[in-house]
Amino acid sequence: MVLYSINLLNFIIMLEWFSNLEFLPKLYWLIAIIGSLIFIVVMIMAFTGGDADGLDDIDSEIDADAGIGFQFITFKNLVGFFTIFGWIGIACIDAGLSTPLTIVISVFAGLVMMTIMAAMFYFMLKLSDSGTLKYKNAIDAIGEVYLTIGANRTRMGKVSVKVQGAVRELEALTDSFTELKSGTIIKVVDVTKNGILIVDQTRKPIEPLKQHTYEITDKSGGL
Repeated sequence: MVLYSINLLNFIIMLEWFSNLEFLPKLYWLIAIIGSLIFIVVMIMAFTGGDADGLDDIDSEIDADAGIGFQFITFKNLVGFFTIFGWIGIACIDAGLSTPLTIVISVFAGLVMMTIMAAMFYFMLKLSDSGTLKYKNAIDAIGEVYLTIGANRTRMGKVSVKVQGAVRELEALTDSFTELKSGTIIKVVDVTKNGILIVDQTRKPIEPLKQHTYEITDKSGGL
């Protein structure tokens, strides 16, 4: 009961302190506190693999061109902007800086934070993509049958193909009227929606012959 009374008293004191603030400090404190709370939640979701689908949807709606790899204006980056904007503004006010200078410095700091966060999430996305197999990248790749593939998609087999810089063993089907036995050279012609390669028999690419030049010397000693 005593602890509850102390906490209630502290809360009343904080409310009274906040109500006595001028408009600009009060605005900065509100932005800093709300921004910090949302920022903590966003960072936890980003680094612990939480369900961030909702945030990604918001990012896609804010960023008109979702195909751009480096996204500057996103929900996460805006949260970072307002968080730093608020705390830097409070620091500037405590330092006795003028209102115009406080606004300029806090906006600049917020933009710097946005740039840092945009770069951080950009490189995180690149690292994630580099380790994710995209089956469409296997189209036109030349490989070899590892496990026999049944004719006309009657039995699934496996092929060894080089995709994204690494040789992988992937499930495959064929539209050929004859089965493709182990060791057959194949070419990937398509990929199904569930990631199964459609292959066809082909020939192993012939490496171009190296051209050799020979120097002809006259050993007759001249005329």
